[in-house]
Amino acid sequence: MTLRRKRIPVSAHYIEFIHDLLADFEPLRIKRMFGGAGVYSGDLFFAILAEDTLYLKVDDGNRREYEALGIQPFAYVRKDGRMATMSYYPVPSEILDNPDALAPWARQAMDAAQRGAARQATRRRKPQGSGRL
Repeated sequence: MTLRRKRIPVSAHYIEFIHDLLADFEPLRIKRMFGGAGVYSGDLFFAILAEDTLYLKVDDGNRREYEALGIQPFAYVRKDGRMATMSYYPVPSEILDNPDALAPWARQAMDAAQRGAARQATRRRKPQGSGRL
């Protein structure tokens, strides 16, 4: 498991590298946050950058591929000292420098992000009961 503490910086050089690598996923934007950065295609948040590492969104639809390679999720220590993990996994190092090899992994991350957004929208739309029988 990749353990992070407090601030998770990412260099400007790495942000530029990832932007170039994911250029086919325009409109791509990378927004700095908490020392790291979030990666968006349009309004879809599908990756994070921390300590010059690209982490892609993972769910039940694509987790198996990461786990088969022994890759662990992004994790950090919360302010209260407890460990927390997120559903983002580091990209396998052997594909990081190859946009063609990375593209299917990025598409799967975008699909996972889309499924997550759809689940959240469904939860928000569920009508609230009036509490009466």
